[in-house]
Amino acid sequence: MRVAAPDRHGLDARIRLSRGAVEVDVALTAEPGQVIGVLGPNGGGKTTTVLALAGVLRLDEGHVRVDGEVWADGRRHLVPEQRAVGLMLADSLLFPHLRALDNVAYGPRSRGVDRRTARERAGVELERVGLADQTASKPRELSSGQQARVALARALATDPALLLLDEPLAALDPDTRARTRSDLATRLAAYAGVTVLVTHDPLDALTLADHLVFVEDGRVTQAGTPSDVLREPRSAYVGTVVGLNLYAAQGDSHGHVRTLDGGLIVTTSPTEGAVWATIPPTAVSLHQHEPEGSPRNTWRLRIASVTMQGQSARIGLVGAVPLTAEVTLESVTALGLQVGREVWAAVKATEVRTYPR
Repeated sequence: MRVAAPDRHGLDARIRLSRGAVEVDVALTAEPGQVIGVLGPNGGGKTTTVLALAGVLRLDEGHVRVDGEVWADGRRHLVPEQRAVGLMLADSLLFPHLRALDNVAYGPRSRGVDRRTARERAGVELERVGLADQTASKPRELSSGQQARVALARALATDPALLLLDEPLAALDPDTRARTRSDLATRLAAYAGVTVLVTHDPLDALTLADHLVFVEDGRVTQAGTPSDVLREPRSAYVGTVVGLNLYAAQGDSHGHVRTLDGGLIVTTSPTEGAVWATIPPTAVSLHQHEPEGSPRNTWRLRIASVTMQGQSARIGLVGAVPLTAEVTLESVTALGLQVGREVWAAVKATEVRTYPR
């Protein structure tokens, strides 16, 4: 359960500005204690949004209001040091010559807090992230995961109303990332302010965020709870993030779904008109020969990619209905699944879901 501070108003922002070739127009709202996950392709406007919230970039139009205070609008622009904001990046940016305690104390010290009080607060924050025994360690003596937690403690030591996390786990190896993600989730659950988390990693977003916002070409293409997004993705990028085959299509009352590229898919749950159609990769079976029996969807497709993921493989297929299939490693060997080879793909009509676009 997340902790919300009393009498706080949360975040209400409309970020409108031009940066390079991208025209950004992104609205974000959150209650105190909420974590907003912001996702999108490179160059789509995610980092621009974070920098505008931090006060590094000025708005062309729009507003930023936090806890009922106006940080930016058509007449007002508070610079970063005037905003109750904490920032954590992929690079922890710790001072190499300072102990962990003094790295964290730097945050409140930079806001005018005296040395003794700042160090006391730093000790509290290090304890909260599980590093009470590392206060005297310098960055080179800490693991990458511990460095990330020190950076988080520093960002929170100033009591920010808004915490901005820009790819905070991106520099970590997979094992360290998993452990640090768990630590981060625990700490954020006890944080009373609003957190904006920018990430490329679907697992980070789905496990840490209460609400997801997808930003593509400077615009919000979808927003909702993780369960909403998982159930009904509404752009090709979102479909990729949540791991579904997604098609913009036209459906009829007979269960025929025609993709915009002309491919035909059959479903047992028809939706008429403009629809999105989804197929889970795990529902796609691959065969050397045209399959017989119950599948109502079969296509002969060419293998464009083979990507190993633990004990399974994701097979990218191109043709009349482009697909990603998820199969076992045994299937890769048994079927001789190699780039360039043609195979038959089959999907049961019951596995195809449609919903209005």
